[in-house]
Amino acid sequence: MPRFGRTRIMIPINKLRAVLLRLAGAVGIVLAIVAPTAADDASPLASVTWLKSHLHDPGLVILDVRSVIDGGGDEAYAHGHIPGAIHSDYDKAGWRVTRDGVPFMLPTIPELEKLIGDLGIDEASRVVVVPAGVSATDFGAAARVFWTLKVTGVMRISILDGGFSAWTSDSSDPVEAGRNAPSPTIFSAAIDRSILAETSDVEQVERSGGATLVDARSVALFSGKARAEPARAYGHIPGAINLDYEALYDAATNRLKPLAELERIATSVPRGPLISYCNTGHWAAIDWFVLSELLRRKNAKLYYGSMAAWTFDTRRPVASSRTKWDDVKKILGLGP
Repeated sequence: MPRFGRTRIMIPINKLRAVLLRLAGAVGIVLAIVAPTAADDASPLASVTWLKSHLHDPGLVILDVRSVIDGGGDEAYAHGHIPGAIHSDYDKAGWRVTRDGVPFMLPTIPELEKLIGDLGIDEASRVVVVPAGVSATDFGAAARVFWTLKVTGVMRISILDGGFSAWTSDSSDPVEAGRNAPSPTIFSAAIDRSILAETSDVEQVERSGGATLVDARSVALFSGKARAEPARAYGHIPGAINLDYEALYDAATNRLKPLAELERIATSVPRGPLISYCNTGHWAAIDWFVLSELLRRKNAKLYYGSMAAWTFDTRRPVASSRTKWDDVKKILGLGP
């Protein structure tokens, strides 16, 4: 007969804390030993005012993701950043990797656990992701990091509205120089497949429906009049609709457009399950963030492989409005 009296079950402390937090929330009680150390009143877009008032909260991780995409990176971070912020270069740190020959893919679970744990982030952390705040593509870096954290089980995440540029627009906001070293922790990823789409999922939708495919690229890329690497074909996944990520962004303020305007723009996307994609899952992260996190569309997924993964196998179908005349113009140097 089995004996269980002396069996010891070892649970990593960060995992135990996360489980107890969820239980506490479910029954409406506060457990002092595991209570969140930073306030939970931030929206997915945290304002500079909010961050200033919570800057010294224990457990807050300010994650500066500036990279070559915004013209910055480690040197820009070292020159000046929000006090206490740590840096993780979006382009170099491993947020996107090459897998099976396809670039810009989601890392493996062990890679994600190391990347996130080494930044001192665990399931109970409050994370504020800080882009440079200089363009829509730059915001896409923060949105992709946000999605990556959420898909691995980190739930308390925000993007700083307006990024570092918004922080420095007020000379009274403190800035520090140098580099802050993170305090690594053990992070155990729990993949949330409700917001993640693999190529096999998109193949099923392309064949049989069941979700709206939302292409976040420009009209030229969507129609096939132009092509951008690493996509290997002109056009879009058959059946997709087009919602250009730049339509969601106000270049004058370097912020997403007001919520009411985003609601209006999103009326072009049918209600129900949706999968956002682009070339590499970068621009599509903006569409996903707006539709899922701000507009609260249920069952919104990001196809992180996007056209890079879809067209890697040339047997997969692609819909295109490109003509032979477009090809001739390209040969003559008159078109994309």
